[in-house]
Amino acid sequence: MTRALELRGIRKSYKDVLAVDGLDLEVRSGECFGLLGPNGAGKTTTIEICEGLNLPDAGEVRVLGETWQGDGRVLRQRLGISLQETQFSEKLTVAETLQLFRSFYARPRPLDDVISAVQLGEKRNSRVGQLSGGQKQRLALACALVADPELFFLDEPTTGLDPQSRRQLWELIEGVKQAGRTVVVTTHYMDEAERLCDRVAIVDHGRIIALGSPRELIASLGAQHVIEFKVGDASSLSDPDLLALDGARNLRRRDGSYLLESTHVHRTVPALLAFLNARGLPLEELSSHSATLEDVFVHLTGRQLRDA
Repeated sequence: MTRALELRGIRKSYKDVLAVDGLDLEVRSGECFGLLGPNGAGKTTTIEICEGLNLPDAGEVRVLGETWQGDGRVLRQRLGISLQETQFSEKLTVAETLQLFRSFYARPRPLDDVISAVQLGEKRNSRVGQLSGGQKQRLALACALVADPELFFLDEPTTGLDPQSRRQLWELIEGVKQAGRTVVVTTHYMDEAERLCDRVAIVDHGRIIALGSPRELIASLGAQHVIEFKVGDASSLSDPDLLALDGARNLRRRDGSYLLESTHVHRTVPALLAFLNARGLPLEELSSHSATLEDVFVHLTGRQLRDA
């Protein structure tokens, strides 16, 4: 399988901060690959190095089989880039903005095709300053689409968007992937990665701590569900007792609550209720959810993404 992106031993430091620490990575052609991790994990620095916007202190980067030390001008014609934050001229219209970006490429896509792809037909002649946040994000993606690129880099594409705008942008990204293009996306939204990505790399402190498909990483927990509960008096609870419950796999605490990973939630919950009732411990809260990539991150680091 051909590789759209290869990174070997990438390191990057800023004063007292080691942003990327010897990172190795391969992205296959035609897949949607996600770089996941909390803010400050090194995702944006890594993707900027891939885009040729930043230079590594050490290591090698190959993009579509080429290096930035070769002919960077030709390589940029093959890429579509949507930065974490894009500043447009608010006086220009949507069509004028896209015409400007089309002028940067030798063989751009037709303007009407791009506007249709991002569903901005009704806003074609509207000034950028009149667009909503979600519409501006779609315009940013449109500017990446105008080159009809082989490889897309999308850095935190849905940060700050409302749920409806996020879903609309997901559909656009899925359309790009279905067209056979390669997509590299950074995000700290685990549900986004689970929906969009064929494979993901979880990044923390500039290193990859887990790599695989979302399903593979979740399966690595060895538990299908997480049961979260809180009791009135937890002083008499012990970890060994809870881990001895039927189906219990792993246990952690968060903000006064217990999070119990379970292989069979339909057996663990009744066992938990019977256990608490036998000890006269009042149950204050109880909920459960299917295991997610967030649980994988917590399991590996002991921290939540938002807290990290």
